[in-house]
Amino acid sequence: MAAAKKAALADTRIDVKLKLAAAWASLMFCYVYGDYFGFYRPGKLDDMLHGRMGPLGEVTQGVLLGTSIMMAIPALMVFLCVVVKPAVSRWLNIFLGLAYAAIMVLTMRGGAWNFYLFFGVVEIALCLLIAWQAWKWPRIAA
Repeated sequence: MAAAKKAALADTRIDVKLKLAAAWASLMFCYVYGDYFGFYRPGKLDDMLHGRMGPLGEVTQGVLLGTSIMMAIPALMVFLCVVVKPAVSRWLNIFLGLAYAAIMVLTMRGGAWNFYLFFGVVEIALCLLIAWQAWKWPRIAA
């Protein structure tokens, strides 16, 4: 008895807005896990208890506000990708995708632990993917 031929799996076309939102969400997960795993580095919790924040130095309200803004922007982009007009969203995604890729390149330094370098490479790839997807945003024929 011959095996029945199976139908091909459906491949639904995903709107660019949803692709971008998913990429920003993935980026945020990498940020969270990278920071979480960083707590296991020897001395990290001790630094936190003594009010030091890695290369940013002493913890101040300004440092915490600045890092909060830096992390709020990608989180908000998950939502903004879906609701903002395409022309504005396109440029936001190109600019912020490239900016956050550059930030990651600048923070990846020699001597960093392998997990941090791994997440950094994934985060840079996601940021560049975001910028690329926005750059090639499909256009409506005139």
